[in-house]
Amino acid sequence: MNFLRRRFSDSSFVANLPNGYMMDFQRPDNSTSNPVSPATERRQQPLQPTPPLSSGTSIFSSISSAMKQTTQAAAGPTEPTASPTPVVQQKPQILLVIDDAHTDWAKYFQGKKVNGELEIRVEQAEFSELNLAAYVSAGCMVDMQVIRNGSKVVRSFKPDFVLVRQHAYNMALGEDFRSLIIGLQYGGVHSVNSFFSVYNFCSKPWVFSQLIKIFNSLGPEKFPLVEQSFFPSHKQMLTTPTFPVVIKLGHAHAGMGKVKVENQHDFQDIASVVAMAKTYVTTETFIDSKYDIRIQKIGNNYKAYMRTSISGNWKANTGSAMLEQIAMTERYRLWADSVAEMFGGLDICAVKAVHSKDGKDYIIEVMDSSMPLIGEHVEEDRQLIADLVVSKMTQMVLTVGSSPSPLRPWPQQMSVKSQMQPQPGPQLGQLSQPRPPPQGGPRQPQGSQPPRTVAPPQQRLSPQGQQPLSPQSTSPQQQRSPGSPQQTRSSAGSSPSQPSRPGVFPPQQPRPPAQGRAPGPQGSGELPKQQAAPHPHLNKSQSLTNTFSLSESSQRGNPNEDEAKAETIRNLRKSFASLFSD
Repeated sequence: MNFLRRRFSDSSFVANLPNGYMMDFQRPDNSTSNPVSPATERRQQPLQPTPPLSSGTSIFSSISSAMKQTTQAAAGPTEPTASPTPVVQQKPQILLVIDDAHTDWAKYFQGKKVNGELEIRVEQAEFSELNLAAYVSAGCMVDMQVIRNGSKVVRSFKPDFVLVRQHAYNMALGEDFRSLIIGLQYGGVHSVNSFFSVYNFCSKPWVFSQLIKIFNSLGPEKFPLVEQSFFPSHKQMLTTPTFPVVIKLGHAHAGMGKVKVENQHDFQDIASVVAMAKTYVTTETFIDSKYDIRIQKIGNNYKAYMRTSISGNWKANTGSAMLEQIAMTERYRLWADSVAEMFGGLDICAVKAVHSKDGKDYIIEVMDSSMPLIGEHVEEDRQLIADLVVSKMTQMVLTVGSSPSPLRPWPQQMSVKSQMQPQPGPQLGQLSQPRPPPQGGPRQPQGSQPPRTVAPPQQRLSPQGQQPLSPQSTSPQQQRSPGSPQQTRSSAGSSPSQPSRPGVFPPQQPRPPAQGRAPGPQGSGELPKQQAAPHPHLNKSQSLTNTFSLSESSQRGNPNEDEAKAETIRNLRKSFASLFSD
């Protein structure tokens, strides 16, 4: 800097500069367009600071702006806090209603929310319009193809809940949708009624067997059950104790597949028809009824109806009939409550009974959630079903995170087994060949294996990765167990030599690592004698190179090789001495 100052202060040097050269240094604004030397930049830096007042003002303005940004940042999260409210309601709960198109169930769920937060999206279709695929972890995916207003609508969705309002199996109509019930149950979808009960209701004799259990439990006075017989095929249909009887073929609904038989000859004729149908048959004693009784239960709501045939048909549900609601008695309530406990619980069910002309009641059938709604309170019953479904969906949402799934304990058991399975391996390995202690550590007692004091990295120094032959490399023990854990552990980088005689190596004696070649049979006989003398310089703090050289000398400690090496060294010394003497 002093030199430059003297040069610029020299008048002769300034006079020799081109015209306007020094003027460029006096215009700092044009410094960006002209090349500027570092000295000029250092001269311009003292001109940059502003007066103290402006500096203080700029600092104050920067602090003010920072405080404004901080205030905005603090006030900013208040807006997103209101936005997570729709995130909680992110996607509505999908309710699949399996019913015909005559009832629009969407209007009964309009305005209802699950747990007061989640919207409900209703998808309605019949069994014949559904297809699905169920997975263990992904749940159940449903494909729906329906006709709405003359146009075909195709949708795919994952239902959260299902309301079953249609029969899954009907032999009279040739409809068998039990595979869909299995798929929905497989996908872990909740429903009303449960898919377990819906599947069990696909066989009326199977359901009647549950009524027999209730009959045996409560007795004929509290639970009067009609007398019924079951025949798996036509071969057992020889005769019946009393006539007339009502024969019910297979599994059908709405009075289909039912025949009244007056005598033995008609009974044999029906047996031939059963042979062609290839199905099971039930027979009931015909009861000359005065009217039919139906007790329905929807959640905690009970209703009782009486139906009287007007057309004179022995089937009260066929032809013209008069329907009226009757008082709900404790006896009827007991029937409904007893039946509602079948198959793990029925949320929607109905009991059908016959009131004979002699004043006795006989229970003949039970219906599940697919029962038809009758009477003047159909709209009320549908609203009750909608409220029941919403309560069940709310219960499912509240308990799905707290109660574990029945499948969850299985992975835990598998994890416990996986943790227990590897344990026998290390135990066996420890019995055959324990892990060596650190160098300088106490020696562990062992029958025929000395402690390994040489660090495994010495074994990795082998250029060819060959395994050195130990004095007992051809021992009968190793010949009998070529794949023993000892050889496996030695091939992974540990010292492979395992002498069978105790006390061959001292506690601090290292064993020779692999050097790319294995000593021959002649050297193997003298190797234990050479290894019997410990190296006093081999300790824990010795470098890897010294250890390598010492172990090499101990491995090649053959008298003939030592003499040849000494002779070679003497010859080299003589050659170097004669070379330098010249």
